[in-house]
Amino acid sequence: MPNLRSKSVILILLCSAFSLLVGRALDQSSGAGVSSYRAVYYGARCLLQHADPYDPAQFSRVYMAEDAALPRDPSHRPPFLRAVMVCVNLPTTLFLLLPLALLPWGLSHLLWLAAIALSLTAAAVLAYDLTPQTDSHLPLFLVCFLMANCEVLFTVANTAGIAVGLCVISVWCFVRNRFEGFGVVCLAISLALKPHDSGLIWLWLLASGGLLRKRALQTALFVAAIALPAVLVVGQSSPHWRSELTANLAATSAHGDISDPGPASSSRKGSADIIIDLQTVLSLFNENPGFYNPASLLIAGGLLVAVLFRTIWSGASFPNAWFAVAAVSALTMLPSYHRPYDARLLLLAMPATAMLWATQNTMQKATALLSVFAIVFTADIPLALVSMLTHNLDLARMGLAERALLLPIVRPASLLLLLLAIFLTLVCARSLGIHARVRNAMATHAAISK
Repeated sequence: MPNLRSKSVILILLCSAFSLLVGRALDQSSGAGVSSYRAVYYGARCLLQHADPYDPAQFSRVYMAEDAALPRDPSHRPPFLRAVMVCVNLPTTLFLLLPLALLPWGLSHLLWLAAIALSLTAAAVLAYDLTPQTDSHLPLFLVCFLMANCEVLFTVANTAGIAVGLCVISVWCFVRNRFEGFGVVCLAISLALKPHDSGLIWLWLLASGGLLRKRALQTALFVAAIALPAVLVVGQSSPHWRSELTANLAATSAHGDISDPGPASSSRKGSADIIIDLQTVLSLFNENPGFYNPASLLIAGGLLVAVLFRTIWSGASFPNAWFAVAAVSALTMLPSYHRPYDARLLLLAMPATAMLWATQNTMQKATALLSVFAIVFTADIPLALVSMLTHNLDLARMGLAERALLLPIVRPASLLLLLLAIFLTLVCARSLGIHARVRNAMATHAAISK
């Protein structure tokens, strides 16, 4: 097994390197890539120059004065300008990026890419370490497949790469009871960067009780220590940052804009390879945000309450708790704005997937298969193929019946994440005794191997 594990680590490293190389090649061909990091970097640069990063006019002035890099293809410029020139990052994100904003762009973005590669690759290795050792190579295949499909993340350099990576690393630290202080710091930084990626994982830790609740409370104190100076620093340059940030979020998610989950979105007409939250599904039936936003919150919130109630009732009883972690990782993508690279959080579903695959129960096998499909259809290469097949479909001009029929094709990621969350919630409710069946399956395999 030590040789198998070392070979597994090498395979994960190679898959991560593949994504990095392909992502950088795509970035170079675009003419002005790493767009997500540009938005954060120049937002932090605004603070250094006492300019308001949440004012699009001031942000554009700083950006154009220092960089002025635009995509070579004019057709890419409108979405690029919307994604980069409108600051939608929290003050804590800009505050944490201040040290990198002091550096020249060339060095800064290389260090950021290195941080994404290191954190996400380490997270993949540690997630695989958490999986039970069975005769199946499915968990290793899924981890490798996921890491080989991070090209977009390495092209745009979104903060999700670090936020998700640090979140997974922190869970490993807490579960293994190793480097717990480091885990607290990792989770706090993750929450400060992207709370909508790691926030529900923090809630699960809080609900678990015992040492996990203690780590969650320690993390909350650390986040507060980051948030207080962040708000003070940002408030000096942007005293009305709350209203400006709200206005920027509303503008970019307005009907037809880049973050609109509906079929009229300028991002490939709302294609599933751009946004994967539940709003993208519900908006096909009713394009009114007053419908799909609360409906998404109600559906995801109901499932989350069921999972957290089960967690509070049973506590952090591993390995049964892995079903709750997997459910939460899928649920995280559903109620609010997320893109496929955020779904790398499904690394935390690997232990549950391995356990469920090892049983002979039909429902549990089906849940494991749903996990496989959810990972596949939130991956970059499969979604690129889906986009090629559906890019000529104009959903905005279709009727309700046509949209419903095409739903599995144009919104596979969102649907699979919803189904996975539902099935995992049911598994959580019936999790007592599953571990015994997994243990028996592993014991049988060990006896046969002898």
